[in-house]
Amino acid sequence: MKGVVCYYSATGNTKLAIRYIIKRLSFEFDLCDIARDPRPDFSQYIVVGFACPVDWLAEPYLMGKFMSELPTVKETPAFVFTTFGGIPGKTLTNLKIAATVIGFKVIAAHQLHVPDNYPPVLYSGRHKNFGMPNEREMEAFHKFITDLDLALKDLEAGKVVKEARLKTNVLGAIIGHFGRDRSKKAQGPKFVDEKLCTKCGKCEKGCPYKAIKLDPYPKFDENLCYGCWACYNRCPEKAIYTKRFRGKGQYPGPTEELKKKLEE
Repeated sequence: MKGVVCYYSATGNTKLAIRYIIKRLSFEFDLCDIARDPRPDFSQYIVVGFACPVDWLAEPYLMGKFMSELPTVKETPAFVFTTFGGIPGKTLTNLKIAATVIGFKVIAAHQLHVPDNYPPVLYSGRHKNFGMPNEREMEAFHKFITDLDLALKDLEAGKVVKEARLKTNVLGAIIGHFGRDRSKKAQGPKFVDEKLCTKCGKCEKGCPYKAIKLDPYPKFDENLCYGCWACYNRCPEKAIYTKRFRGKGQYPGPTEELKKKLEE
């Protein structure tokens, strides 16, 4: 029995969590980074996972677009998973709905609290990036993995597995989704400090929306940009900046504490 997880991970938190999950399952899983890898052939897999971070209280545009363009399937078992730093919103529900519309049967779902990677929040000091996920959240995470593994074993044995039922997210329903326009406006245009830039190309390779080209320094296509902050966060020299943020609030990757908790 083999599965595949289609994921998007802006700065590595989601990827780290997914690798943690599949290492503890009894079945082999391939990984598909939807920002870089070709779309997998779902007919080759028994189960499919969809995973992404929460982005302004919803799934990232890239994940929404990816799922909306998938061919329909017939009752293929699937699970959905998100990571969030602040408020999860209705992201998990959105992913389940998107998967169900395509024809997947969502048998498991979970959202994991991880350190916030949003520069404006980190810059302001409003974040609480210590101790997450806490002990209670890790216990719930392990239960999700155990329950998913049992469900997969039941599938292998030919048993019928029930569809996952998600709890109503009252706060998410009230707040709704802020939308990408607000995110792009909050970020504003991006610039490059040519004295710091080494033209390493990490921003171009890491941009999930193909909005950066080296010429010879990074050039930003704001029409393609969706304000995800990946370039700002990942620049090793902190050469990329905006009008409001420069050299501070950067989240280059999972914290040492998170890596220790989700060590492989």
